[in-house]
Amino acid sequence: MPASRATETPAPRLRNAAALRALRRVITVLRERFPLTAQGLATLGIALLALRVFGYGRMDLVVFALAICALAIVCFSTVIVLLGGLILRHQIREDMEMQVLLRRHVARIKVEAGYPNESGFSLSTMPWLPLIGVRWEIVFPDAIDTRNRLSQDEQHWEEEIVPQRRCRSRHITRRFTVSDVLGFSRFTWRVTQEGELLALPRAGNIKSLPLLRSLTAEDGIPDPGGNPEGDRMEIRPYVPGDSVRNILWKVYARTRHLNVRLAERSVYHSSRTLAWLLSGPHDESAAAVARVAVESGALGEDWLFGADGSPTPTSQVTEALEQIAGSRALEGELPWGLDNFLQNWGNQGPLHCIVFAGAEAGPWLERLRQTTARFRVRFSVVLATDGLRQSEPPPRWQRLLFKPPSVRPDSDSTALAELSALLTQVGQLVESTLVVDRQTGLSFDKRLNKL
Repeated sequence: MPASRATETPAPRLRNAAALRALRRVITVLRERFPLTAQGLATLGIALLALRVFGYGRMDLVVFALAICALAIVCFSTVIVLLGGLILRHQIREDMEMQVLLRRHVARIKVEAGYPNESGFSLSTMPWLPLIGVRWEIVFPDAIDTRNRLSQDEQHWEEEIVPQRRCRSRHITRRFTVSDVLGFSRFTWRVTQEGELLALPRAGNIKSLPLLRSLTAEDGIPDPGGNPEGDRMEIRPYVPGDSVRNILWKVYARTRHLNVRLAERSVYHSSRTLAWLLSGPHDESAAAVARVAVESGALGEDWLFGADGSPTPTSQVTEALEQIAGSRALEGELPWGLDNFLQNWGNQGPLHCIVFAGAEAGPWLERLRQTTARFRVRFSVVLATDGLRQSEPPPRWQRLLFKPPSVRPDSDSTALAELSALLTQVGQLVESTLVVDRQTGLSFDKRLNKL
Protein backbone atom coordinates (compact mmCIF):
# COMPACT_ATOMS: atom_id res chain seq x y z
CA MET A 1 0.00 0.00 0.00
CA PRO A 2 2.66 2.63 0.77
CA ALA A 3 4.43 1.89 -2.50
CA SER A 4 1.24 2.31 -4.52
CA ARG A 5 0.48 5.58 -2.79
CA ALA A 6 3.99 6.81 -3.52
CA THR A 7 3.57 6.02 -7.20
CA GLU A 8 0.24 7.81 -7.36
CA THR A 9 1.41 11.09 -5.85
CA PRO A 10 3.15 12.58 -8.94
CA ALA A 11 -0.01 12.42 -11.08
CA PRO A 12 -2.09 14.82 -8.94
CA ARG A 13 0.89 17.15 -8.72
CA LEU A 14 1.20 17.23 -12.50
CA ARG A 15 -2.52 17.85 -12.85
CA ASN A 16 -2.40 20.65 -10.28
CA ALA A 17 0.57 22.25 -12.04
CA ALA A 18 -1.19 22.06 -15.41
CA ALA A 19 -4.36 23.54 -13.92
CA LEU A 20 -2.34 26.34 -12.32
CA ARG A 21 -0.66 27.17 -15.64
CA ALA A 22 -4.03 27.16 -17.41
CA LEU A 23 -5.47 29.49 -14.74
CA ARG A 24 -2.54 31.87 -15.17
CA ARG A 25 -3.08 31.95 -18.92
CA VAL A 26 -6.76 32.72 -18.45
CA ILE A 27 -5.97 35.52 -15.99
CA THR A 28 -3.40 36.96 -18.38
CA VAL A 29 -5.85 36.91 -21.29
CA LEU A 30 -8.60 38.57 -19.23
CA ARG A 31 -6.21 41.22 -17.96
CA GLU A 32 -5.06 42.01 -21.50
CA ARG A 33 -8.59 42.13 -22.94
CA PHE A 34 -10.18 44.23 -20.20
CA PRO A 35 -10.00 47.89 -21.32
CA LEU A 36 -9.80 49.58 -17.90
CA THR A 37 -6.69 49.72 -15.74
CA ALA A 38 -6.65 49.63 -11.94
CA GLN A 39 -6.46 53.41 -11.88
CA GLY A 40 -9.39 53.64 -14.26
CA LEU A 41 -11.48 51.22 -12.21
CA ALA A 42 -10.70 53.14 -9.01
CA THR A 43 -11.63 56.47 -10.64
CA LEU A 44 -14.83 54.99 -12.07
CA GLY A 45 -15.83 53.46 -8.73
CA ILE A 46 -15.13 56.63 -6.74
CA ALA A 47 -17.01 58.79 -9.28
CA LEU A 48 -20.08 56.51 -9.22
CA LEU A 49 -20.06 56.35 -5.42
CA ALA A 50 -19.70 60.12 -5.08
CA LEU A 51 -22.44 60.68 -7.65
CA ARG A 52 -24.84 58.36 -5.84
CA VAL A 53 -24.12 59.46 -2.27
CA PHE A 54 -23.38 63.17 -2.61
CA GLY A 55 -24.61 64.14 -6.08
CA TYR A 56 -28.06 62.58 -5.91
CA GLY A 57 -28.32 61.78 -2.20
CA ARG A 58 -27.40 65.22 -0.83
CA MET A 59 -27.83 67.23 -4.04
CA ASP A 60 -24.28 68.55 -3.87
CA LEU A 61 -23.85 70.30 -7.22
CA VAL A 62 -20.05 70.62 -6.93
CA VAL A 63 -19.59 66.90 -6.32
CA PHE A 64 -22.17 66.18 -9.01
CA ALA A 65 -20.23 68.21 -11.59
CA LEU A 66 -16.89 66.69 -10.61
CA ALA A 67 -18.27 63.16 -10.75
CA ILE A 68 -19.84 63.74 -14.17
CA CYS A 69 -16.53 65.16 -15.46
CA ALA A 70 -14.61 62.17 -14.11
CA LEU A 71 -17.03 59.73 -15.76
CA ALA A 72 -16.83 61.63 -19.03
CA ILE A 73 -13.03 61.62 -18.99
CA VAL A 74 -12.89 57.87 -18.30
CA CYS A 75 -15.43 57.10 -21.03
CA PHE A 76 -13.71 59.39 -23.53
CA SER A 77 -10.31 57.84 -22.78
CA THR A 78 -11.72 54.33 -23.21
CA VAL A 79 -13.34 55.19 -26.55
CA ILE A 80 -10.20 56.87 -27.88
CA VAL A 81 -7.97 53.99 -26.76
CA LEU A 82 -10.24 51.32 -28.26
CA LEU A 83 -10.58 53.23 -31.52
CA GLY A 84 -6.84 53.83 -31.82
CA GLY A 85 -6.05 50.23 -30.93
CA LEU A 86 -8.42 48.77 -33.51
CA ILE A 87 -7.05 51.04 -36.23
CA LEU A 88 -3.46 50.25 -35.33
CA ARG A 89 -4.11 46.51 -35.20
CA HIS A 90 -5.74 46.62 -38.61
CA GLN A 91 -2.79 48.58 -39.97
CA ILE A 92 -0.26 46.08 -38.63
CA ARG A 93 -2.19 43.13 -40.08
CA GLU A 94 -2.36 44.79 -43.48
CA ASP A 95 1.39 45.40 -43.47
CA MET A 96 2.10 41.76 -42.63
CA GLU A 97 -0.34 40.47 -45.24
CA MET A 98 1.29 42.73 -47.81
CA GLN A 99 4.67 41.25 -46.97
CA VAL A 100 3.29 37.75 -47.46
CA LEU A 101 1.70 38.66 -50.82
CA LEU A 102 4.90 40.24 -52.05
CA ARG A 103 6.88 37.27 -50.70
CA ARG A 104 9.12 39.56 -48.74
CA HIS A 105 10.40 37.59 -45.80
CA VAL A 106 11.59 39.37 -42.72
CA ALA A 107 15.36 39.67 -42.63
CA ARG A 108 17.17 37.38 -40.28
CA ILE A 109 17.96 39.10 -37.00
CA LYS A 110 21.33 38.02 -35.59
CA VAL A 111 22.34 39.73 -32.36
CA GLU A 112 24.45 39.14 -29.27
CA ALA A 113 23.01 38.96 -25.80
CA GLY A 114 23.64 41.92 -23.55
CA TYR A 115 24.02 44.54 -26.30
CA PRO A 116 21.38 46.82 -27.91
CA ASN A 117 20.54 46.02 -31.53
CA GLU A 118 18.04 47.33 -34.05
CA SER A 119 15.55 44.71 -35.14
CA GLY A 120 14.31 46.58 -38.22
CA PHE A 121 10.70 46.70 -37.02
CA SER A 122 9.04 50.12 -37.11
CA LEU A 123 5.58 51.53 -36.58
CA SER A 124 4.01 54.69 -37.94
CA THR A 125 2.96 57.32 -35.46
CA MET A 126 -0.65 58.47 -35.23
CA PRO A 127 -0.64 62.19 -34.44
CA TRP A 128 -4.30 62.48 -35.43
CA LEU A 129 -5.31 60.45 -32.34
CA PRO A 130 -4.69 62.70 -29.31
CA LEU A 131 -3.98 61.77 -25.71
CA ILE A 132 -2.86 58.19 -26.39
CA GLY A 133 0.48 56.43 -26.36
CA VAL A 134 1.67 53.23 -28.03
CA ARG A 135 4.23 50.79 -26.72
CA TRP A 136 5.09 47.19 -27.45
CA GLU A 137 7.43 44.49 -26.26
CA ILE A 138 8.60 41.09 -27.41
CA VAL A 139 7.06 38.33 -25.31
CA PHE A 140 8.37 35.39 -27.36
CA PRO A 141 11.24 34.60 -27.20
CA ASP A 142 11.47 35.61 -23.59
CA ALA A 143 14.23 37.51 -21.77
CA ILE A 144 14.35 40.30 -24.36
CA ASP A 145 14.20 43.96 -23.32
CA THR A 146 12.41 46.08 -25.92
CA ARG A 147 13.05 49.80 -26.33
CA ASN A 148 10.88 52.00 -28.53
CA ARG A 149 12.40 55.22 -29.79
CA LEU A 150 11.19 57.92 -32.15
CA SER A 151 12.92 58.21 -35.51
CA GLN A 152 14.71 61.36 -36.61
CA ASP A 153 11.82 62.47 -38.83
CA GLU A 154 9.39 61.78 -35.94
CA GLN A 155 7.16 59.78 -38.26
CA HIS A 156 7.96 56.25 -37.07
CA TRP A 157 8.62 54.35 -33.88
CA GLU A 158 11.72 52.15 -34.19
CA GLU A 159 12.38 49.03 -32.19
CA GLU A 160 15.60 48.30 -30.34
CA ILE A 161 16.09 45.00 -28.53
CA VAL A 162 18.53 43.88 -25.84
CA PRO A 163 18.47 40.07 -25.41
CA GLN A 164 19.46 38.94 -21.95
CA ARG A 165 19.93 35.28 -22.90
CA ARG A 166 20.67 33.35 -26.03
CA CYS A 167 17.79 32.11 -28.14
CA ARG A 168 16.78 30.94 -31.58
CA SER A 169 13.21 31.24 -32.78
CA ARG A 170 11.38 30.97 -36.08
CA HIS A 171 8.79 33.56 -35.11
CA ILE A 172 8.51 36.64 -32.94
CA THR A 173 5.47 37.49 -30.82
CA ARG A 174 4.96 41.11 -29.80
CA ARG A 175 2.47 42.49 -27.33
CA PHE A 176 1.12 45.92 -28.28
CA THR A 177 -0.51 48.23 -25.77
CA VAL A 178 -2.39 51.44 -26.55
CA SER A 179 -3.15 53.55 -23.47
CA ASP A 180 -4.25 57.08 -22.67
CA VAL A 181 -1.94 59.63 -21.09
CA LEU A 182 -3.90 59.58 -17.82
CA GLY A 183 -3.59 55.80 -17.44
CA PHE A 184 -7.34 55.12 -17.20
CA SER A 185 -7.70 52.60 -20.05
CA ARG A 186 -5.66 50.41 -22.34
CA PHE A 187 -6.08 48.09 -25.30
CA THR A 188 -3.70 45.12 -25.61
CA TRP A 189 -3.24 42.49 -28.29
CA ARG A 190 -0.54 40.18 -29.58
CA VAL A 191 0.86 39.79 -33.07
CA THR A 192 3.05 36.92 -34.25
CA GLN A 193 5.48 37.66 -37.06
CA GLU A 194 7.35 35.05 -39.06
CA GLY A 195 11.08 35.54 -39.05
CA GLU A 196 14.18 34.09 -37.44
CA LEU A 197 15.72 35.63 -34.37
CA LEU A 198 19.18 34.38 -33.47
CA ALA A 199 20.78 35.68 -30.26
CA LEU A 200 24.26 34.40 -29.42
CA PRO A 201 25.42 34.16 -25.79
CA ARG A 202 27.53 36.98 -24.43
CA ALA A 203 31.19 35.98 -24.46
CA GLY A 204 32.06 38.29 -21.58
CA ASN A 205 35.76 38.50 -20.75
CA ILE A 206 36.67 35.14 -22.27
CA LYS A 207 39.30 35.94 -24.87
CA SER A 208 40.96 32.58 -25.41
CA LEU A 209 40.81 29.02 -24.15
CA PRO A 210 43.46 26.32 -23.81
CA LEU A 211 43.46 23.73 -26.56
CA LEU A 212 40.61 21.42 -25.61
CA ARG A 213 42.38 18.29 -26.81
CA SER A 214 44.41 16.07 -24.53
CA LEU A 215 47.06 13.44 -24.92
CA THR A 216 45.37 10.15 -24.24
CA ALA A 217 47.48 7.35 -22.77
CA GLU A 218 46.79 3.66 -22.32
CA ASP A 219 48.82 0.74 -21.10
CA GLY A 220 50.32 -1.83 -23.46
CA ILE A 221 52.13 -1.78 -26.78
CA PRO A 222 52.29 1.49 -28.72
CA ASP A 223 49.37 1.87 -31.05
CA PRO A 224 50.51 0.72 -34.51
CA GLY A 225 48.01 3.03 -36.15
CA GLY A 226 49.22 6.13 -34.34
CA ASN A 227 52.36 8.19 -34.11
CA PRO A 228 54.10 7.54 -30.74
CA GLU A 229 56.01 10.48 -29.33
CA GLY A 230 58.94 10.78 -26.90
CA ASP A 231 61.43 8.10 -25.75
CA ARG A 232 60.22 4.57 -26.16
CA MET A 233 61.09 3.37 -22.68
CA GLU A 234 59.95 3.92 -19.12
CA ILE A 235 62.19 3.53 -16.08
CA ARG A 236 60.79 3.09 -12.58
CA PRO A 237 61.90 1.55 -9.25
CA TYR A 238 61.84 -2.20 -8.91
CA VAL A 239 58.81 -3.77 -7.20
CA PRO A 240 58.29 -7.42 -6.30
CA GLY A 241 57.00 -9.30 -9.29
CA ASP A 242 59.07 -7.53 -11.96
CA SER A 243 61.16 -9.69 -14.22
CA VAL A 244 64.89 -9.91 -13.43
CA ARG A 245 65.66 -9.44 -17.12
CA ASN A 246 64.30 -5.86 -16.96
CA ILE A 247 66.62 -4.75 -14.12
CA LEU A 248 69.21 -2.12 -15.04
CA TRP A 249 72.28 -3.79 -13.51
CA LYS A 250 74.71 -1.04 -14.52
CA VAL A 251 72.60 1.53 -12.71
CA TYR A 252 72.42 -0.79 -9.69
CA ALA A 253 76.22 -1.18 -9.63
CA ARG A 254 76.64 2.61 -9.63
CA THR A 255 73.81 3.74 -7.32
CA ARG A 256 72.77 0.59 -5.45
CA HIS A 257 69.14 1.24 -6.50
CA LEU A 258 67.13 -1.33 -8.38
CA ASN A 259 65.39 0.13 -11.42
CA VAL A 260 63.60 -1.67 -14.20
CA ARG A 261 63.01 -0.75 -17.82
CA LEU A 262 59.49 -1.20 -19.15
CA ALA A 263 57.76 -0.66 -22.43
CA GLU A 264 56.47 2.90 -22.81
CA ARG A 265 52.75 3.51 -22.71
CA SER A 266 51.19 4.11 -26.06
CA VAL A 267 50.43 7.81 -26.59
CA TYR A 268 48.44 9.34 -29.40
CA HIS A 269 46.32 12.33 -30.15
CA SER A 270 42.62 11.78 -30.57
CA SER A 271 41.91 11.80 -34.28
CA ARG A 272 38.64 13.70 -33.85
CA THR A 273 37.25 15.86 -31.08
CA LEU A 274 33.58 15.57 -30.26
CA ALA A 275 31.95 18.45 -28.37
CA TRP A 276 28.51 18.61 -26.80
CA LEU A 277 26.67 21.41 -25.02
CA LEU A 278 24.31 20.38 -22.23
CA SER A 279 21.16 22.42 -21.76
CA GLY A 280 20.03 23.35 -18.27
CA PRO A 281 18.53 26.08 -16.09
CA HIS A 282 21.88 27.89 -15.63
CA ASP A 283 23.73 27.13 -18.84
CA GLU A 284 24.28 30.60 -20.27
CA SER A 285 27.94 30.72 -19.26
CA ALA A 286 28.49 27.21 -20.65
CA ALA A 287 27.04 28.31 -23.97
CA ALA A 288 29.37 31.31 -23.98
CA VAL A 289 32.40 29.09 -23.40
CA ALA A 290 31.27 26.74 -26.17
CA ARG A 291 30.91 29.72 -28.49
CA VAL A 292 34.43 30.94 -27.77
CA ALA A 293 35.78 27.41 -28.21
CA VAL A 294 34.17 27.09 -31.63
CA GLU A 295 35.16 30.54 -32.84
CA SER A 296 38.75 30.45 -31.55
CA GLY A 297 39.56 26.97 -32.83
CA ALA A 298 40.16 25.51 -29.36
CA LEU A 299 38.55 22.23 -30.48
CA GLY A 300 41.38 21.51 -32.90
CA GLU A 301 41.26 20.95 -36.63
CA ASP A 302 38.94 17.93 -36.84
CA TRP A 303 35.93 18.40 -34.61
CA LEU A 304 32.20 17.74 -34.51
CA PHE A 305 29.85 19.82 -32.40
CA GLY A 306 26.35 19.10 -31.15
CA ALA A 307 23.95 20.51 -28.59
CA ASP A 308 20.70 19.60 -26.90
CA GLY A 309 17.80 20.40 -29.18
CA SER A 310 19.78 19.88 -32.41
CA PRO A 311 19.35 16.45 -34.01
CA THR A 312 22.27 16.72 -36.44
CA PRO A 313 25.81 17.70 -35.34
CA THR A 314 28.00 19.89 -37.48
CA SER A 315 31.63 20.77 -38.13
CA GLN A 316 30.90 24.25 -39.52
CA VAL A 317 31.40 27.28 -37.30
CA THR A 318 28.23 29.05 -38.48
CA GLU A 319 26.01 26.03 -37.94
CA ALA A 320 27.61 25.34 -34.57
CA LEU A 321 26.80 28.87 -33.41
CA GLU A 322 23.20 28.37 -34.49
CA GLN A 323 23.02 25.18 -32.46
CA ILE A 324 24.46 26.98 -29.43
CA ALA A 325 21.80 29.68 -29.73
CA GLY A 326 19.05 27.09 -30.12
CA SER A 327 20.15 24.98 -27.15
CA ARG A 328 18.08 27.02 -24.69
CA ALA A 329 14.60 25.60 -24.23
CA LEU A 330 11.97 28.24 -24.94
CA GLU A 331 9.05 25.89 -24.34
CA GLY A 332 9.42 22.92 -22.00
CA GLU A 333 12.68 21.02 -21.55
CA LEU A 334 15.04 19.69 -24.18
CA PRO A 335 15.67 15.92 -24.18
CA TRP A 336 19.05 14.40 -23.31
CA GLY A 337 20.79 14.03 -26.65
CA LEU A 338 24.37 13.05 -25.73
CA ASP A 339 23.64 9.32 -25.93
CA ASN A 340 22.28 9.51 -29.47
CA PHE A 341 25.20 11.74 -30.46
CA LEU A 342 27.77 9.21 -29.22
CA GLN A 343 25.85 6.25 -30.58
CA ASN A 344 25.98 7.70 -34.10
CA TRP A 345 29.43 9.29 -34.04
CA GLY A 346 31.30 7.73 -31.13
CA ASN A 347 32.41 4.53 -32.87
CA GLN A 348 34.73 6.01 -35.48
CA GLY A 349 38.15 5.30 -34.06
CA PRO A 350 39.88 6.97 -31.12
CA LEU A 351 37.75 9.91 -30.00
CA HIS A 352 37.78 12.53 -27.31
CA CYS A 353 34.43 13.98 -26.21
CA ILE A 354 34.27 17.39 -24.55
CA VAL A 355 31.11 18.19 -22.63
CA PHE A 356 30.21 21.82 -21.83
CA ALA A 357 28.01 22.24 -18.76
CA GLY A 358 27.16 24.82 -16.14
CA ALA A 359 29.05 24.68 -12.84
CA GLU A 360 26.03 23.51 -10.91
CA ALA A 361 25.07 20.05 -9.76
CA GLY A 362 21.86 18.75 -11.23
CA PRO A 363 20.21 15.80 -13.01
CA TRP A 364 22.78 16.06 -15.79
CA LEU A 365 25.44 14.62 -13.47
CA GLU A 366 23.68 11.29 -13.04
CA ARG A 367 22.90 11.12 -16.75
CA LEU A 368 26.54 11.81 -17.55
CA ARG A 369 27.52 9.00 -15.19
CA GLN A 370 25.36 6.57 -17.14
CA THR A 371 26.69 7.85 -20.45
CA THR A 372 30.35 7.47 -19.49
CA ALA A 373 29.70 3.91 -18.31
CA ARG A 374 27.93 3.04 -21.55
CA PHE A 375 30.38 4.37 -24.16
CA ARG A 376 34.10 3.66 -24.48
CA VAL A 377 34.99 7.26 -25.26
CA ARG A 378 37.40 9.50 -23.40
CA PHE A 379 35.49 12.34 -21.79
CA SER A 380 36.45 15.79 -20.61
CA VAL A 381 34.09 18.25 -18.95
CA VAL A 382 34.31 22.04 -19.18
CA LEU A 383 32.42 23.69 -16.33
CA ALA A 384 31.48 27.33 -16.86
CA THR A 385 30.45 29.89 -14.28
CA ASP A 386 29.80 33.61 -13.93
CA GLY A 387 32.07 34.30 -11.00
CA LEU A 388 33.36 32.45 -7.96
CA ARG A 389 32.19 33.51 -4.54
CA GLN A 390 32.96 32.47 -1.00
CA SER A 391 30.53 30.11 0.64
CA GLU A 392 30.08 32.36 3.67
CA PRO A 393 28.34 35.72 3.20
CA PRO A 394 30.40 38.86 3.87
CA PRO A 395 30.25 40.39 7.35
CA ARG A 396 27.42 42.70 8.22
CA TRP A 397 29.63 45.78 8.39
CA GLN A 398 30.77 45.15 4.82
CA ARG A 399 27.19 44.82 3.64
CA LEU A 400 26.36 48.12 5.34
CA LEU A 401 29.36 50.07 4.09
CA PHE A 402 29.82 48.64 0.61
CA LYS A 403 27.26 48.27 -2.11
CA PRO A 404 27.02 44.70 -3.40
CA PRO A 405 28.18 44.26 -7.00
CA SER A 406 25.45 44.40 -9.60
CA VAL A 407 24.55 41.03 -11.04
CA ARG A 408 23.45 40.64 -14.63
CA PRO A 409 20.19 38.78 -15.22
CA ASP A 410 22.05 36.07 -17.15
CA SER A 411 24.85 35.62 -14.60
CA ASP A 412 25.06 32.66 -12.22
CA SER A 413 27.94 32.68 -9.77
CA THR A 414 29.12 29.53 -8.03
CA ALA A 415 30.25 29.01 -4.46
CA LEU A 416 33.75 27.59 -4.06
CA ALA A 417 32.61 24.80 -1.75
CA GLU A 418 29.90 23.69 -4.18
CA LEU A 419 32.33 23.85 -7.10
CA SER A 420 34.91 21.75 -5.24
CA ALA A 421 32.30 19.10 -4.48
CA LEU A 422 31.15 19.12 -8.09
CA LEU A 423 34.72 18.76 -9.36
CA THR A 424 35.21 15.75 -7.09
CA GLN A 425 32.12 14.05 -8.49
CA VAL A 426 32.91 14.88 -12.10
CA GLY A 427 36.58 13.91 -11.72
CA GLN A 428 35.52 10.34 -10.93
CA LEU A 429 33.74 10.05 -14.28
CA VAL A 430 35.91 11.78 -16.84
CA GLU A 431 39.56 12.05 -17.83
CA SER A 432 40.01 15.77 -17.18
CA THR A 433 38.04 18.81 -16.09
CA LEU A 434 38.38 22.51 -16.79
CA VAL A 435 36.65 25.44 -15.06
CA VAL A 436 36.15 28.70 -16.99
CA ASP A 437 34.93 31.91 -15.38
CA ARG A 438 33.11 34.09 -17.88
CA GLN A 439 33.21 37.13 -15.60
CA THR A 440 37.01 37.26 -15.35
CA GLY A 441 37.97 35.13 -18.36
CA LEU A 442 40.26 32.90 -16.24
CA SER A 443 40.59 29.13 -16.54
CA PHE A 444 41.23 26.68 -13.67
CA ASP A 445 42.14 23.03 -13.44
CA LYS A 446 40.47 20.39 -11.29
CA ARG A 447 42.29 21.70 -8.19
CA LEU A 448 41.16 25.26 -8.95
CA ASN A 449 44.68 26.30 -9.86
CA LYS A 450 44.77 29.10 -12.38
CA LEU A 451 46.01 28.08 -15.81
